[in-house]
Amino acid sequence: MKQTIPYKFIGGRIAKTGLAVFITAFICHMLNWPAMFAVITAIVTIEPTVADSIRKAYVRFPAAAIGAGFAVLFTFIFGDSPYSYASVSLATIIVCHKLKLHDGMLVATLTGVAMISTVHDHYLSSFFIRLGTTTTGIVVSTAVNFFVMPPNYSKSIIKNIHALYRGSGDILLKRGIEIFNSQESDRNVRSDFQRLIKDIDKTETLCHYQKAEYRYHRFSREDMRDFHYEYKKLTILRQITYHTGNLIFLAPGRLDIEKSRKKFALSVLEDLKDSLYDPGFLISETQREKISLVTQWFIEQKQLDPAGGLKPRTHHHVQPETAILYEILSIHDLIEELNQIQIMEVKHRKLLKAPLKQVAKRRETGMNE
Repeated sequence: MKQTIPYKFIGGRIAKTGLAVFITAFICHMLNWPAMFAVITAIVTIEPTVADSIRKAYVRFPAAAIGAGFAVLFTFIFGDSPYSYASVSLATIIVCHKLKLHDGMLVATLTGVAMISTVHDHYLSSFFIRLGTTTTGIVVSTAVNFFVMPPNYSKSIIKNIHALYRGSGDILLKRGIEIFNSQESDRNVRSDFQRLIKDIDKTETLCHYQKAEYRYHRFSREDMRDFHYEYKKLTILRQITYHTGNLIFLAPGRLDIEKSRKKFALSVLEDLKDSLYDPGFLISETQREKISLVTQWFIEQKQLDPAGGLKPRTHHHVQPETAILYEILSIHDLIEELNQIQIMEVKHRKLLKAPLKQVAKRRETGMNE
């Protein structure tokens, strides 16, 4: 599992950054203002979502005013000297931190530091011009983010989730082979698992971005329903990784399991992997029969645990064999839940398309008449 999430070289955010810089520089050129401050602001103001751009714009404007004000003040006191640069940086960061303007701290500090070398006289006019250029960068970048290629992460979320499920199936089977062959957890398997967790976190961040976009852009009912189901799948995927993680970090040791049963358990893990690979998370009848046998095995194994009156081999209250069977059954239960979600998703998609077909038929009959 070298690359879990599909990679894109150039995305909409990069293109929008270039467009925002061009428009900002063009406006400053028309107004005969120095474009450097506005361009710096435009570059750092493009956010993943429109909601973040608007929310942070309210923070960055007063923060930029603070940075510009300190630049004028300390340039008046120390001139263009190292003392000015240090004083502006420290004062801007401290004040922004005290006022909780954290999202505007970078813009304010860059504005203040870059402004020192350009302030020679006319301090008040310099302050308002620099503040105006910074405001131009903030407004333009926010407008570009809102109107040009509005962020839509739905396709990326769907691709990522399917890729992550396939990756989780690979890790589950690899770890199962190690366990039933009494091998220690391989470093590559652990690194793949850690990468899987990070990719799930990234995909969940995209989901939060997409939720925020629903407030500012119109999406179809079908798109919102699809997103709802995909987010459910992502939540279940995280639960599957919890159980897979328990298997990965299981203490190494020789299992008290017959060879035939080890082979049977591996075949069950292969079936689980196939279900995770399937777009509909289908579960075959053969797999259900195997799970019934695993359930009986689990009940028998529980009776051999310390609670059954036998002396445990280790200090644990639950033996490794019991824990392994529990994790396998738990993962299967989650896959069954995924299968039900997929069935409901297909059903609702058909219900949404049915009225559209009826409207199309009515239009056709009306035209024929």
